[in-house]
Amino acid sequence: MALGTWLPDANENARLQEAYKGLENTSMPSESMRRQVAHKLAGNSNFVKPSKRAGGNNSDIYLSYPVARTNSESIGDTLQIKCIEYFPPDDGGFSVEVDNVYKEPTAESIAKNPALAKQGKTLITAEERKADPNRFGVPGIRMKTTDGNTRLSQNQKVKYYIELPIPQEVNDSNSVTWGEDRVNALEMATLSVAQQAMANPNGTVEMAQAAVAMFESGVKIPGLSSDVQDSVRAAISGAALRQLGSTVSSKSVISRSTGQILNNNLELLFSGVNLRSFPYSITFSPRSRKESDVVKAIIRSLKMSMAPKAGEFNGSAAQGIFLKSPDVFQLNYLKDGRNHPFLNKFKICALTGMQVNYTNSGTYSSYADGTPVNIRMNLTFKEINPIYHEDYLQDKSGSGVGY
Repeated sequence: MALGTWLPDANENARLQEAYKGLENTSMPSESMRRQVAHKLAGNSNFVKPSKRAGGNNSDIYLSYPVARTNSESIGDTLQIKCIEYFPPDDGGFSVEVDNVYKEPTAESIAKNPALAKQGKTLITAEERKADPNRFGVPGIRMKTTDGNTRLSQNQKVKYYIELPIPQEVNDSNSVTWGEDRVNALEMATLSVAQQAMANPNGTVEMAQAAVAMFESGVKIPGLSSDVQDSVRAAISGAALRQLGSTVSSKSVISRSTGQILNNNLELLFSGVNLRSFPYSITFSPRSRKESDVVKAIIRSLKMSMAPKAGEFNGSAAQGIFLKSPDVFQLNYLKDGRNHPFLNKFKICALTGMQVNYTNSGTYSSYADGTPVNIRMNLTFKEINPIYHEDYLQDKSGSGVGY
């Protein structure tokens, strides 16, 4: 039996072995931490190591509040905060690749021009595409990205763990951005001309001139008299704008002349994704010197980890040209030391805000050693990547509500 995984009392040892076995498939960073957590779950709080001073590189630092004092005292469901050292991507995080834009020299072309063998790939010209449309595929662009969540979830350098009572308010808020979009018939006509111009770039100028001539010469617009149609055509072609000033548009001409407006085909369209934030409020009421030390270490660790790294430091000033990114965090809800079977999962988060109120009881009050009697710590975490539909199809989304 490994050191620290056996107790002389039969009942206590049975509880310990059950807790130790239950942690077999959990992501404990070390064997010593697994033993610590097993003893805590079994109610043997005396085994838990005294909290080390946070901020070093020891991955075995595990700060847990409250510290269970008796076998019957349980801390219940918890919020685990894992601090991870941030590191940037090796290749900048993304790259763009193009397809069917360059061509390899053929044996025939090399025979005619041996220099092509050293030159390698060359750009496919518009003349070549026109002469042999079936030889070259449609040009395409592909973007390859390595998102921060994936990168930082692999090869983690864990700095410490913090385990806190689950907050009183536990919620997740998912949102995406939708926006109103408008396009009228005249704008669609302009778009159509532009699309045809892109399909036939050689005739762009001629097509634009033809479009203006079309509106000027006589296009029927249903519901408008011939005089009003003339005004609209003049506005579109630019003649009216040159005469009346840049503030006059075809829309105002139609509205003033007929009391009508162009149908703008209003529609709500998807326009973007948002990042999720998680605000938490934790109350500390240390009951012993040991819990006081743990609370102090938790607050100090989080404040230190959310601060940028100066690199070169002299007294109180950063001397380097650049600042390094702060640490990031992986949050996880636990039930009996295991992943919570119901509550939401998280992507890697940054700690964007932290407030500590040392007079949470309404007035300043402290113990003999100076520890405030009641402390409230407000934390705001924000995920570094959005949530996508495909995230819920991954095994790491868990068996509960997902992200």
